[in-house]
Amino acid sequence: MKITAIYLLCSSSAALAFSPPATQNARFNGAKSASFLSAEPTETSAATAVAEPTTESINNSLEIPLSYNEMVLQASQCMSDAYLAGLTRQIVRILLPRDANADRLGVQFEADAQTDDRQADLKLVPNDESWQGGIMQLYRAASPTTKDILRQLCTTSATTGVPPRIIEDRGIDESGVDGVGLLYTQVGSSSSDDNTATNDDEEINGGGFGMFGESVNLPTLTDNDMCVFLQPNQEVAEFVDKLSTQTSPSTPLIALLNPQWRQVDDALDSASKSGGVFGAFASFLGGKGSVLRRLDELQYKPTFTLEGYVCKGGNIRLIKRFDSDWVVFAENDSGEQYVKVGSLAERPTYQDVEKMLDDKGVGYKYARDLGMAPKL
Repeated sequence: MKITAIYLLCSSSAALAFSPPATQNARFNGAKSASFLSAEPTETSAATAVAEPTTESINNSLEIPLSYNEMVLQASQCMSDAYLAGLTRQIVRILLPRDANADRLGVQFEADAQTDDRQADLKLVPNDESWQGGIMQLYRAASPTTKDILRQLCTTSATTGVPPRIIEDRGIDESGVDGVGLLYTQVGSSSSDDNTATNDDEEINGGGFGMFGESVNLPTLTDNDMCVFLQPNQEVAEFVDKLSTQTSPSTPLIALLNPQWRQVDDALDSASKSGGVFGAFASFLGGKGSVLRRLDELQYKPTFTLEGYVCKGGNIRLIKRFDSDWVVFAENDSGEQYVKVGSLAERPTYQDVEKMLDDKGVGYKYARDLGMAPKL
C-alpha cells in the first residue's frame, strides 16, 4: 500500500511538472484553456475539426474583454484558431493596457502600465489621441502585451512547460522614434528571459539607420517560431516583404500587430488604391494602397480586431474574428460590462453604429446621466 501511494504521488508530481503553464494558472488567473500553435496548421485543423460553427454562433459567443488577461487570452486563442485554419500571415489589432489614473489631459508625465502586476488596476484603451506620449508611449504598452501573446501561443510552453526566449529587435525603426519593432521567438533556447538584440542571420540590402548606418538584419525562423512586426508603418513594408518571402508560406506564423495605417481611408488612401501613375503618386505622398496590395499578395489577412471609439458620448467597442462578422458593443452606464447593440458583415461606419444605438433606444450619455434617458 505504501509503495502504491508513493508511486501515485510521484506520477502526479511529474505530470504537474510538465503541464502547460496556463493549466497551472502561473501567469493568467482564470484561464479556461491554453492556446498553442502547431507546425502543421491545416492538417491539425482537419484532424481536430468536429463540427463547423456557424457565423451566427461565433457572433453570439463574442464578448468584449474587461481585463488585460482576458484580452491576451482572447487574442491568442483567435490567432491560434486562424493558424489552425491555415492563416499563417495575420493582421491583428488590439486595445492596449493603461494605468487607470493615466488618462488625465494636461498631466506632464504619464507612467506606463505595469503589465507584470496581474493585480494592477489596468484598463484597455484604443490607440487614439488621448495617449499624450504619442507613438512611443503606445509602443511601451504594446511591447509587453505582444510578449505575453507570444508566450501564450508558443509550442514549447505546451510541450515542456518552459516559456520561449523572445527577442525584441528595434533595428527596423530607422529613426528610433517611430514606435516600430520586431519580436520573435527562438524555440530551443534555454533562456526564458526577454532580450533586446539584433539577429545576424539575414541582411537586407539598403536598410539601416541613416545613410551611413549598418544594414538591418532579419531573423531566420524555424517552423515552430513566431514573429510579430509591432506597430509597422509603411516605411517597414520592405522588411515585411523580405521576411515573408524568405520564409515558408505554410509555417511559421508572422503577424502584424497594430499597424499604424488606419482602417478607414482618406483621400490619399483612396487615390493610391486606383493604380496607374496617379495611384503610384498618391502612394508616394503617403497613401497606403500599394502597401495593402502587396500585403494581400503575401496573403496577409485580418484575423482579430478589437478597437473602439466614442459615439453619443459613450464608449463603443468593435470586435471581429477572421470567421465572424463585425460585432458592436456599447459600455453600460456602470462601466462594468459591454452590451451588444448589433452586427454587420462589413465594418460598421460611425453612422451605422449611431443607428444601432438609436434602434436599441440608447440615448446620449449626458442624457442618461441626468435621468433624461433610460439607463444602459
